[in-house]
Amino acid sequence: MTRNPKPITVATLISALLSVILGSVNFFMSDYNLLNTVIIFTLSFGLSFFLFFYTLEYFIYRKIKLIYKTIHSLKTQKYDAVLSNFDWDRDPITEMSKEVIKWARDNKMEIDQLKRLADFRKEFLGNVSHELKTPIFNIQGYIHTLIDGAIEDPEVNLRFLNRAAKSADRLSDLVADLLAISQLESGELEMENERFDINLLVKDVYEQMEEKAKKRSISILIKDGCNKPFYVEADRYRIRQVLVNLVTNAIKYGREGGTVTAAYYDMDENLLIEIGDNGEGIAQEHLPRIFERFYRVEKSRTRESESGGTGLGLAIVKHIIEAHHQAVNVRSTIGQGTTFGFTLKKSSGS
Repeated sequence: MTRNPKPITVATLISALLSVILGSVNFFMSDYNLLNTVIIFTLSFGLSFFLFFYTLEYFIYRKIKLIYKTIHSLKTQKYDAVLSNFDWDRDPITEMSKEVIKWARDNKMEIDQLKRLADFRKEFLGNVSHELKTPIFNIQGYIHTLIDGAIEDPEVNLRFLNRAAKSADRLSDLVADLLAISQLESGELEMENERFDINLLVKDVYEQMEEKAKKRSISILIKDGCNKPFYVEADRYRIRQVLVNLVTNAIKYGREGGTVTAAYYDMDENLLIEIGDNGEGIAQEHLPRIFERFYRVEKSRTRESESGGTGLGLAIVKHIIEAHHQAVNVRSTIGQGTTFGFTLKKSSGS
């Protein structure tokens, strides 16, 4: 009956190595000379190096490799793949250092991104709550006043009903804009492109905004040399929405008695459309965030409740243009005015 050999332990190996070294020393000490000394030193050094390497490999490297595998598996959540793809020939200390540094950097970026999203969510919820609160409170106030007896006063009831209706319209516009942004972000709204003359569409929007411009004595113009057909491929309805928002902002924040000007520039495959005013302008520190939802700059450009704006116009502009795979930008100089520009694909043959 055969017996299973006992596994060689580290203690057994060390004892064997020491026995070899001591035996060699005793053997050569019986006939001591310089050659024996060199042989003893070489043998001792070789055996010591082997012993040290074995200890380093099995007691340190293996532990480090285990830590490396654990870190990598936690990072990727694919432990089996790590075991099968792990290269045991690589230097585990260097590889682990790289992995730890990369993991720490990625985690920091992820944490920073989550913090930014959390701050954005808090700010967005606060803004939405504020925007909803104002028209709701107005409607409540007017209706309760009418219920409490003002409905019998012919000089009051119609005025309060009209104001309640305006607040309800503003509330409806806000919800519609929020829904539009949500659909644009999720890709639910598909652009229905068609060939049309962007200059003709600008003129159409100008006619719609003519009364608002007259109230502030603002002239709405088309730049010299641009008053001719420029054909583009885009969703006409959505681009009209973009133009309405930009022209409305230009009239609202432009200088009273000033001008709002539309211009077009050939950009090879695209056409650049610009809507500019000569108002007070926007400080440079606000420009990177101007297309954010509900973002407000200085008080001079803060929306008043009676203006009917929802604070989402520029955010919708940005999403519509990006849905066309195009770009929108803004430039502004304090005291000189603000210009918004966006590109559209030129129609073939234009």
